[in-house]
Parts: sequence; C-alpha cells; structure tokens
Amino acid sequence: MGELASPAEYLRFVVTLTAVLDPFLAVPIFVALTGARGDSERVLLARIVSLTVALVLGGAALFGDPLLRWTGTSLPALRVGGGLVLLLMALAMLNAKAGEVRQTEAEARELATGVYSGVVPLAVPMLAGPGAIGTTIIAAQQGGVTHLFGILVCIALVCAVLWVILRSAHAIAPRMGTTGLNIATRLLGLLLVAIAVQTMAEGMKELFPVLAGR
Repeated sequence: MGELASPAEYLRFVVTLTAVLDPFLAVPIFVALTGARGDSERVLLARIVSLTVALVLGGAALFGDPLLRWTGTSLPALRVGGGLVLLLMALAMLNAKAGEVRQTEAEARELATGVYSGVVPLAVPMLAGPGAIGTTIIAAQQGGVTHLFGILVCIALVCAVLWVILRSAHAIAPRMGTTGLNIATRLLGLLLVAIAVQTMAEGMKELFPVLAGR
C-alpha cells in the first residue's frame, strides 16, 4: 500500500501546483470570457473549468507511471524535461505573460473570438497544461497507493482554490487591478523559477551520479 510522505512534501506539491496553475493569470481571461454572461453561467463555467483541471491532473497522477513505462522514459529524465518546461513558464510569468508553453498565439486568438466555451483552451492547456501534468506525474511517482491518495487530495485542494478564485473573478479583477494581478503572477513566477531549477538539479544528479559526487 505504501506510506504517506512527510507533510512538507505535500505542502511543497500544493505550493508548486498552485504556482504552475497560476489562477491569477486566468482571472482576466475568465472575466473577458464571461463578461456578457449572467452570474449563474459564470459560476457554472468556473465549476466546469475547475473540475476539468482536477480530472486531467487526477488522470495524470493515476496513469502517469504506466505511460512512463510504456514510453521507456525514466523519472530523472522527466524531472529534467519537466523542470525545463516549468522554467519556460516561470520566465513568461516574470513578464506577466501566459507564454506559449501555456497558450499559443493561435489559441489566444481563438479564445478571443468567443467561440470556445472556456474549457478549451482555458482549462486545457492553459491551466492543466504540460507544466501541471509533468509536476503531477513527478510527485505521484514517489510512493504507493496511500501516497497517490495524498496527491489526489492535494489536487482537489488546489482545484478548490482555483474554483473560488474563478468564481470570484469579477470581484477580484477590479479590486486588484491589472497591476495587482501582474504582481501576483510575477511573485508566483519567481517562486516557480526556484522550483524549476531545483527539479532540474535533482533530475541531473540522478541521470549523472558524478554530479552528486557518487
């Protein structure tokens, strides 16, 4: 069955996943997308987006290991690759931008047309994109069934926070303003830079033990 990791490990995963999702970056997009909709539609869309993100990340936690085995990819390689993706996302966040790792220019134009419901591309791939999926797979590989349950609980917690922020987006946006939202995104980006470098360093040490002096 495996054992639960230390509370610090789960806290680290919650903080990392929150930084990767960056709900504050999604606030202005959600506001623009739902500006002409009623309160009930906004609440429903916030719920659908949050549930979609939870399902995608939950699926990554459950099926990430079989996928890695099937593709012949090692966890250290995923740490290095995933860390690089996080670093690219973090650098864009430091400029208060979504970045093309989250959303390409074509996806941004399609979202601006109002044709899409917001689940695509807001929930996937902007929120539950390569960075969030990679982070979840890495975290889920560290233990057995009990640990996996802990990871799923963490995902549910982060998605609950995401739901609260999206549900309150029309109240948050005018109070924080563009500058406030950008500052929040930059702070999360700075945190994500450190997490990305640490993830890559851990992966490099496992791939090349000589770097760790072993």
